[in-house]
This record gives sequence, structure tokens and C-alpha cells, in this order.
Amino acid sequence: MSLPDIESLRCFVAAARHGNFRKASREVGLSPAAFSDRIRRLEDQLGERLFVRTTRSCRLSKSGERALPHAKQALESARRCAEAGAELAPFELMIGTRYELGMSWIVPSLGTLSEARPDRRINLYFGDNDAMLASLESGKADCIITSARLSHPDVEIASLHEERYALVAAPKLLKAQPLTSHRDAKSHTLLDAHADLPLFRYFLDMRPPREIWRFARIQRLGTIGAIAIQAKAGGGVAVLPHYFIERDLEKGSLVEPLPKAKLATDYFRMIWRSEHPRSDDMAALASELRQMPLK
Repeated sequence: MSLPDIESLRCFVAAARHGNFRKASREVGLSPAAFSDRIRRLEDQLGERLFVRTTRSCRLSKSGERALPHAKQALESARRCAEAGAELAPFELMIGTRYELGMSWIVPSLGTLSEARPDRRINLYFGDNDAMLASLESGKADCIITSARLSHPDVEIASLHEERYALVAAPKLLKAQPLTSHRDAKSHTLLDAHADLPLFRYFLDMRPPREIWRFARIQRLGTIGAIAIQAKAGGGVAVLPHYFIERDLEKGSLVEPLPKAKLATDYFRMIWRSEHPRSDDMAALASELRQMPLK
């Protein structure tokens, strides 16, 4: 025996609910003649009369009463199957992040993320904090990964990883010009990112208030990648994320002039709009990224 098709079962359930073929046909979008033909073919297929008909109404037969719960269950199973298929339909997410973090951590993780969710394609957008926040507001980015602090009622925020910092310089620079206290700052150049977002604050915020750090010069280079290059070349001292210079510290191309100094920490956060239709997928992605150590 061949199996009933879903559309015929939908017509059967609609007719049982309305007790009238004409009303039921309007619900499913068929002409009365086509609807009646669907019911007739279903009855022929099952070998049972499903309705007792009159000119104005219909009611379920004994066979129809027995078949109705199974028809409803089949329709519910079909609906769940369709929803599951929709959940697995391919979709894309645009992530905004800093260039250095993206290249050192997110790009190497793309393969693992793809294996975990083959239906999800991740695209990257690189920019500074202002550009990332603008991309989030405009919808260019679905989410951003940043250490910027936001307190906005229309966004969701998930903490990913603690971001530790270190005050560093090239050994050859420190050999020529030691840096043992704030008094030595006047002999050094401070390498930093932006005037409105100084990395040196992570060091300064943990120092005693009486210390005044006045450098001979402040050179702002925009990105931590440029700062690290200049620091390793002996161009100045800098505060940099520990994950980004960990290998340089191990190799000795950068050292900490004040190794006992405690620096403030921050967190990388994933931020997305609360009303985003893929909000659940964003939260799932944040959970996955939380399991991937910074590189």
C-alpha cells in the first residue's frame, strides 16, 4: 500500500475540523472540486470511507475517527521535519574584529568552526573599535568581537576571554636606557595605539597615584601589530596584549622591564543586536569561541 501524501492528510484534517468541504477547501487554498478529489483519492488509497457526507456538511465516519489522530501526528512530524531542515539551511555571519585578533585567533579557528557547523559560513570584517561599532549599528556586521565596554539596552554581550597585558621593550633598548621606575620614563618613547584609547592605561591604572609617568615622546601607531614591530626594533616601550607577544617574550625579543608590575586586565566580548534574527546562533558561536584559547 502506498503512503498518503502530506497535502491529502492536510485536507482530511481541515475537513474534519470544519465539518464542511467548502470551508475546508478555502483554508487549504483549493477549489471545492479539487478538494473533494483529494479526499476521494485518499479514501480510495486507504480503502475506507472517512466521511459521512450530506449536501451541506460532513462528519467523520468510524474509520475517519480512527484515522484522524494518526493524520494529525503525521502532519506534526512533517512540520518538525521542515523546521529542522530550515535550521540546517546554510546561513552566513559577518564578524567584525581587529585585524591582529582576527589573524592570530579567529582565522586559524575557521576550520574548526566550520566542522562544528557546516551550515554556517563565517565572514570577517576588520576595523578599529569605531568602525566596528558603526558596522554593528548599520547591520554590515552581525556581531563584533572587541574589548570595548558597552552598556546599551539593545545589544547582547557575551564575555569570551580575559585579555592580559604586559609592559615590554626590546632588550637592547633597556640595556642602553634602563626603565626601573617612573623617573626613567623621561628617557623613553611610549608606543601606543590611539589618544582616545591608550593601551598604557592598563599599566597606569594599577600604579600608585603619586607616580607621574612623563615620557620624552608618545608615538601613536594605530594597531598593536605596528606597535609590536616598533617595540622589537627598539623604538620604544609599550603595553601590549600578552597573547599577542607571548612568543616574543619566550624568545627574548621583548622583555618586561618591570616584571613584578601588575597591569589591569580586560575581556574580549562578542556583541550583537538583541533583535537579530540569528541571536541564538550568535550565542552558540560565542560559546564555541570561548572554548578556543587565544593565540
